[in-house]
Amino acid sequence: MGQSLGEMLTSAGVITDTELETALERQKLYGGRLGANLISMGFITRETLDTFLHHKPKRPATLEDTGLPSAFISELALKIASSLGTFTIGEVSKRIKLPSNIVDTTIQSLRQDKLCEVKGGAGFAPITYTFSITSAGRQRAAELIENNRYVGPAPVSLDDYTKAFDYQTARNMFIPEERLREVFSPFILDDRIFEQFGPAVNSGKSIFIYGPAGNGKTALAEAIGSLMGDEIYIPYSISVEREIINVFDPINHRELRSDGENNLSSDERWVRCRRPIVLVGGELTLNMLDLEYNPAYKFYEAPLQLKANGGVFIIDDFGRQLVSPKHLLNRWIVPLERRTDFLTLHTGKKFEIPFEQLVVFSTNIEPHELVDEAFLRRIRYKVKMDHPTKKDFADIFRLVCERNSIEFKPDVLDYLLKEYYEKKDVKLNSCHPRDLIDQIIDMAHFRNEKPALTKDAIDKAWNNYFVC
Repeated sequence: MGQSLGEMLTSAGVITDTELETALERQKLYGGRLGANLISMGFITRETLDTFLHHKPKRPATLEDTGLPSAFISELALKIASSLGTFTIGEVSKRIKLPSNIVDTTIQSLRQDKLCEVKGGAGFAPITYTFSITSAGRQRAAELIENNRYVGPAPVSLDDYTKAFDYQTARNMFIPEERLREVFSPFILDDRIFEQFGPAVNSGKSIFIYGPAGNGKTALAEAIGSLMGDEIYIPYSISVEREIINVFDPINHRELRSDGENNLSSDERWVRCRRPIVLVGGELTLNMLDLEYNPAYKFYEAPLQLKANGGVFIIDDFGRQLVSPKHLLNRWIVPLERRTDFLTLHTGKKFEIPFEQLVVFSTNIEPHELVDEAFLRRIRYKVKMDHPTKKDFADIFRLVCERNSIEFKPDVLDYLLKEYYEKKDVKLNSCHPRDLIDQIIDMAHFRNEKPALTKDAIDKAWNNYFVC
């Protein structure tokens, strides 16, 4: 759909065709990603590659630079102007997120069509004028709003959106081992987990995390999202066949405020954000992966995977959805393999979008109970989060006590393990120390006492927490 990294680097003159061919040959022999091979061969530095991939949408200088038809911009500007009543070029520019020179050209076009008029001004330049909508302008704006109620930032074209994610893809990121260990430091994990997660995250391919409930699968999946600490740009909306799809979502997109200097050089139709982390659980349905058309407002809301582009899409409790795992994975076959997805407008028009995200499936159901081997092959990395060992359980218990300013007592932990876990044949879970200590804290607060790790407190906490 878009350009490969090699094509982008050669097109920009960062590397030569010969250097690309040599690096591709090395990649065939030793594996790894193209960027890493180019760096290893000295054709490019890590700093140069990171700078090249840091995509900041360029501020449009002309109407043509917006990638949108001039009539489309005029119609949106008229709807915005109508909502303001009287307005200035600067006020419309602020709402439509386009430079004042483009808005000026658009307003002059509306004036020529007798849809707005000058009411006054503080000087001779149009930027100082105050305008108002004419009766013909109000009528035309009402017709436009009846057809589409979107009144907000101008969208970006589908072509511009696709080009942006050639750069912003999660596949181009490199996360060193020290960064992985730093982010995973709150967890008690053995080296096997690091050896599996490191290559998986850096590959940008799908990950299947499975194992018994209560052992940190969801927490680790969310931690993967925080590994992607760099910024990307998300458009407020995109335009397809003159239809508008709302993309920016304050719930899933964490905006990073830009200073004035950055705003002067970048396209304000894009929002500077952290890489998104979109998490869904048992509520996920197939409809949530399609465009949502609002018949009252007559524009679309982007599906979850479109909002997750450039970041992480976590499907928690996989296998617990109303839709069967087989049907859900059938929906993902093409996106997972081709890195593109297809969406359909209510008119029947089908179009292609980038699918540039790390997909993480998390479940406490055994993989072979969910899907067959053919489906599992399409999910490249499988990581099992099993019950902790006694040593790991003790380390987790000690850590939880420290974080809650409770003195850790090894003899009380031994009592817990022998009297309850061993005698009742209960499996150790990584979440138990946190949950049992929470019980102890709650009981102490109720009695207005300082929380303490005692055998009596363990007895009460266990009886409150477990049903066995």
